[in-house]
Amino acid sequence: MSQPLLRAEGLCWDAGGRRLVEAVSLALHPGEMVGLLGPNGAGKSSLIRLLAGLTTPTAGRVLLQGRPLADWPMPLRARRIGYLPQSFAPHWDVTLAELLRLGAGRGDTAAPADLRSLAARYGLEERLAQRWSSLSGGERGRALLATVLAAEPPLLLADEPGAALDVAQQWRMMALLRARPKRCAALVVLHDLNLAARWCDLVLVLDAGRLVMAGHPSDVLRDPRLDAIYGMSFGRVMEAGYLRLWPQEV
Repeated sequence: MSQPLLRAEGLCWDAGGRRLVEAVSLALHPGEMVGLLGPNGAGKSSLIRLLAGLTTPTAGRVLLQGRPLADWPMPLRARRIGYLPQSFAPHWDVTLAELLRLGAGRGDTAAPADLRSLAARYGLEERLAQRWSSLSGGERGRALLATVLAAEPPLLLADEPGAALDVAQQWRMMALLRARPKRCAALVVLHDLNLAARWCDLVLVLDAGRLVMAGHPSDVLRDPRLDAIYGMSFGRVMEAGYLRLWPQEV
């Protein structure tokens, strides 16, 4: 297997007198799409922020391409890690074209001259002149994803990127992430278990800050421990080669 783009070793994080992330170790390799699952309050957003270097761990460390993340100058780190938060609002009410140009400017190459082609990948080519405040929730979600990926970072850390998107848009988003070059990797927080089953190479499950399950989606999502973690019973069936889950009983 290739060397990981990102490795976490024994990550812990305390806040408000509580341990929110407990001894998490993981590795993200080129070509992988990894789903991060778990109930609300499991520590998924906290872990993503630790991996992105936005929060300093209480213990443990993060290595980016084998080098401690803290040793990377911020501009170089920003070119290699694309971070997609749950929510975002620019300080100024910029146009979509201005936002995409800023995002692309973080990369190793100059911002693309053809912003329309970039916007078209996300169904936003007719919105380039619109300001952030005039975009719908779904358009903002796609605009943020386009802005983060405009710089073509080899690693994407995305915290619920499909939260504001309808079902069709979520499907297209996952297809876009799946189609990224094989040199890239993505860790994506998902609440829709069926998206994880269909699109991810690997799934990780957090519960109370601990990494409690990890493996191929079909193996993890079949495991009855998942029902206990979510506090409900899931029905399961194979359809078109993929596992599908639905809630049966809370």
